[in-house]
Amino acid sequence: MIVREDVIKIGHFNKPHGIKGELSFAFTDDSFDENECPFLICELDGIFVPFRMEEYRLKSAAAALVKLKGIDTDEKAKMFSNTEVYFPRQYLKSNPASDFDTWDYFTGFTLQDADTNTIGRIIDVDETTLNVLFVVEYQSGEVLIPASGEIILEINEKQKIVRMELPEGLLEL
Repeated sequence: MIVREDVIKIGHFNKPHGIKGELSFAFTDDSFDENECPFLICELDGIFVPFRMEEYRLKSAAAALVKLKGIDTDEKAKMFSNTEVYFPRQYLKSNPASDFDTWDYFTGFTLQDADTNTIGRIIDVDETTLNVLFVVEYQSGEVLIPASGEIILEINEKQKIVRMELPEGLLEL
């Protein structure tokens, strides 16, 4: 079974292209083009499902047309409209934590403050704003923490912990 910690989000499918099942794919990370992994992963009904790529062709630096195996009609392709696309971490050639190629790497890590007090678990990364934000389970809700290398003090990949110097008063907002 594929779990969130095993994948990174690399973009989303927009809408079908043509009538043969091709999908327009907007990507934020070109891992699928740089690695030997023959599949992409979509989250459908809360389950991560791998789909084998038959072929793809780049349209621009951030867009491609993708043909998935078994998706051969416009109707089947419509099921993937506005679906997020993920890539398996095991196929990444470089470790994204070391150079912050992707902030999604930290999903599932525990966030601690400078004094090693646990704040919560990073459950998502919000890249829709100018500043990337960690979405962290905190008390009985969620809190947004700036995902900035300037305030990260330590990353313990083995224990899956990120220790940060949090701005004063951030958790009281």
